[in-house]
Amino acid sequence: MVDTGEFVEEAVAEIRGAVGDANAVIALSGGVDSSVAAALAYEAIGDRLTPVYVDTGLMRKGETEEIRETFDYMESLRVVEAQERFLDALAGVTDPEAKRHAIGERFIREFEREARDADADYLVQGTIYPDRIESEGNIKSHHNVGGLPEVVDFEGIVEPVRDLYKDEVREVARALDLEEVVSERMPFPGPGLAVRIVGEVTEENLEVAREATHVVEDELTSYDPWQAFAAVIGKATGVKGDNRVHGYVVAVRSVESRDGMTARAQELDWETLQRIQSRITGELPNVSRVLYDVTHKPPATIEYE
Repeated sequence: MVDTGEFVEEAVAEIRGAVGDANAVIALSGGVDSSVAAALAYEAIGDRLTPVYVDTGLMRKGETEEIRETFDYMESLRVVEAQERFLDALAGVTDPEAKRHAIGERFIREFEREARDADADYLVQGTIYPDRIESEGNIKSHHNVGGLPEVVDFEGIVEPVRDLYKDEVREVARALDLEEVVSERMPFPGPGLAVRIVGEVTEENLEVAREATHVVEDELTSYDPWQAFAAVIGKATGVKGDNRVHGYVVAVRSVESRDGMTARAQELDWETLQRIQSRITGELPNVSRVLYDVTHKPPATIEYE
């Protein structure tokens, strides 16, 4: 395991050395990786750091409001409303890798614009080791690694937690006394709900993924999963009332893991599964059926795209 005291000292020194006397923006998502990167960068360069949260429209229910509340102590926090731009970038895109690249490019362009306003030359982001392994190993391009465009308008990109696994990042978060809502937060993919929708992302199926994921997270709290969510994987025929419907098929996923490199599907009791399907199909009139994914990683990945 990582020596947190030594790591913090070395990471702060690395950031200071990389950024020098310049300004930087930090890509803040509210997750543990970017929050740790932000805390390290703030300790390293103080007010020369501008935290930027981009609301892509691909976030979980209530995510943006929670970010504002959790990080309200950061007076320089910028919240960028970019929902339309991300949906436009994803229009007509169905290939998973193309999705990730479209999102990666849109992200970097948003940060470039904010950096110009803040007179910042450097971008700090919370890339961790599994992001690099999966991108470099052609498993999937993470939006902040393989999904980045070839040309970016920054002097450099600084990644202070790039060699850590998720459980090690959590250790550092605790050592930095970050709030438990941050240090113990369930992982959420950088590309957001877009990788929980098989095929093209639309406002309608985004809302289904968002509301269904909210139900899953709410119902599985007592199971303490490493990650739990709902994905929209297609459409199928169903019956609601006396009417035939061609509604969305939602897959529920709940896994146990240590670092995200491997994972095991959780064993959920039948009553819990029935309660989840009843809530999802009852609260979302355009959902016709709910499935439970029992596949481990490998052979599957945790997310769907």
